[in-house]
Amino acid sequence: MSRPPLPPFTDETAAQKARAAEDAWNSRDPARVVLAYTPDSRWRNRAEFVTGRAEIEALLTRKWARELDYRLIKQVWAHAGNRIAVRFMYEYHDDSGNWFRAHGNENWQFDADGLMEQRFASINEHPITEAQRLLHWPLGRRPDDHPGLTELGF
Repeated sequence: MSRPPLPPFTDETAAQKARAAEDAWNSRDPARVVLAYTPDSRWRNRAEFVTGRAEIEALLTRKWARELDYRLIKQVWAHAGNRIAVRFMYEYHDDSGNWFRAHGNENWQFDADGLMEQRFASINEHPITEAQRLLHWPLGRRPDDHPGLTELGF
């Protein structure tokens, strides 16, 4: 299975890859998201290490069961060959209505078919008030005219 754009990445194709990942994650559909990864993909997500699509899907299912009204923005930081580094920000609330904002960086490595074979995420999170929220689009894909991280001052 091929997942364009394929490496080696240009500025344009790295940005397309990051936006495709953002769109998939904003769907909050683990079965959809996991198709972008190799069957034996390795992840570090915070302090959790997972390998393979089944473990990734389980992690994402747990994540979105507790991170409600999740909205995410990703932006390419750097790229070379088959690797892309992105920075991101997302907001969500828990089942008690407490809002949080998370910031972080991800390092991605892709195989020749454009599937992600490694993902290493470093994430910092802090509580915010509902009034401090910046990500207000309807659930799903971020509208093209919504500000990105740079425009939001991050």
